[in-house]
Amino acid sequence: MAKKTDAEKVLSPDELSNEFKEYSVAEFFKRNRQMLGYTGKVRSLTTVVHEYVTNSLDASEDAKVLPELLVEVVSLPDGHYKVVSEDNGTGIPKQNVGQALGKLLAGTKFMQRQQKRGQQGIGAAYATLFSQITTGRETHVKTSSGDYKVFECDVSIDINKNESVLHNQREYSAKFRGTRIEVELSEVEYNRGSYGPFEYLRRTAIANPHAQITLVEPNKEITAFPRASNDMPAKPKKVLPHPLGVTTSDLMDMSGVSPSRKISSMLQNEFSRLSAEKVKEVSSLCPGVDLERAPRNLQWQEAEKLVQAFQKVRWIAPETDALQPIGSGQLVKSLKNLLAPEELRVVERPPKVFRGGIPFMVEAAIAYGGNAGAVDTDGKPAGKGEVMRFANRVPLLFDAGNCAIVEAVKTIDWSRYDLKEWESMPLTVFVNFTSVYVPYTGAGKLAIAAEEEIVAEIRNALMECARGIAMYLHTLRRAEEQEHRRSIFFKYLGEVAQALSEVTGREKAVLVEKLRKIAEERTSLLEAAEADAEEGLDRLEKAASKAMVEDKEEEAG
Repeated sequence: MAKKTDAEKVLSPDELSNEFKEYSVAEFFKRNRQMLGYTGKVRSLTTVVHEYVTNSLDASEDAKVLPELLVEVVSLPDGHYKVVSEDNGTGIPKQNVGQALGKLLAGTKFMQRQQKRGQQGIGAAYATLFSQITTGRETHVKTSSGDYKVFECDVSIDINKNESVLHNQREYSAKFRGTRIEVELSEVEYNRGSYGPFEYLRRTAIANPHAQITLVEPNKEITAFPRASNDMPAKPKKVLPHPLGVTTSDLMDMSGVSPSRKISSMLQNEFSRLSAEKVKEVSSLCPGVDLERAPRNLQWQEAEKLVQAFQKVRWIAPETDALQPIGSGQLVKSLKNLLAPEELRVVERPPKVFRGGIPFMVEAAIAYGGNAGAVDTDGKPAGKGEVMRFANRVPLLFDAGNCAIVEAVKTIDWSRYDLKEWESMPLTVFVNFTSVYVPYTGAGKLAIAAEEEIVAEIRNALMECARGIAMYLHTLRRAEEQEHRRSIFFKYLGEVAQALSEVTGREKAVLVEKLRKIAEERTSLLEAAEADAEEGLDRLEKAASKAMVEDKEEEAG
């Protein structure tokens, strides 16, 4: 009888039980690093830079100091790269260094309902893990809060336990403030392309005009992205969840940890816009649900009834003062500082709500000419259009096809604004999405989910910007046409004067001067030019108003 192969064997219950094994989140992401953006050599390097830079900006703002960031990428002889990231922020408390850089899903941001650049507590720790699994090296960190107490160590991760391991720890007194991280990487590559660290930092500088960012490239070339403003952004406020923004699962999670003695108290104390009168109204819609019990005794079916009742009550809109956009004034300074465009239109839309109870804001800009548009591998303008996507001031370079911003761009009829060929024009389309909760499409935080309310609001902002650019292009085209007519006239002025001189016997120079005056009058090169331009703008404004009405009708439909 033939012996059964392993594939043909039927496992017994005991054997099957032995197959079950518990594994850590570090093991999971070690095998699924693409979920966090680590795919491709250039993209992986940019992802590491992104994780450190976002943490540095948050740390500097928490310390209430204008960010001074240094990013250095060093090419090593063995084909590896070293990335150095240094900031002047709060530093990392000694007892939290391991959690911050050596443990996945540990951090300060996930449980806070506050606008932040990061969310999950994975980024910097995974950079440590990525270094470890590609080079076998530990990550070196130096940190201090500026009190002359400096802490240094090497960090690695126990993958089986998802726990940090610290080596070579030492403390000493020195003048240093902030955090400096040095990490060695393999399976990465540096270039100045549209997905590399240079482009990432260029966009970071645009969305963070209060930051001074310096990049040292592998060829030792130093690029400074200068600070455009000395105004620190206001620190975002923490907010309570709005009833329309929670699910049954959210409500159950809250009830399990709530310090309130009663469900009714929890609803009043831990939700926004939920007063005692509203609690009574909700209660009347949930017969059989006792709100005087302890929150921990809330059952799933009861939580479902409460969430359903939330949908039937008329609520005051969610609080929006927790949103801190870049600001139109700051954005103008930043875009002019780094792009020096010929024309710039910036729009800051009022707060809106998605999923019924989550507030958000959209800022948009369109820059034309100057250094606007995509850059080539040398970092110089390529004369082509580009879309810059941001979420809470953080550049989104990858997975553009799945993003709400790109979806909005695709649905606009650009020909209406004389921008049908915008992709081949020196044009930058800028969009920043601001929210306490950004609905990313994945753990890598690479794209914004195309929720209906979000896409619609981005479209409205971009169409408003496009109308202004259209007015400028019309004026530019009219001026070019005038110049063309004038140049044709003056091109033959000398020949006409010579012919008249031969016929009349008058001096050619006198005839040239008279003909020139006639040309100036007839082609409106003086006062009439201004009046003509104003008339053209007036007609254009009427056309723009008509387009605006059509846009609103299209949106309403």
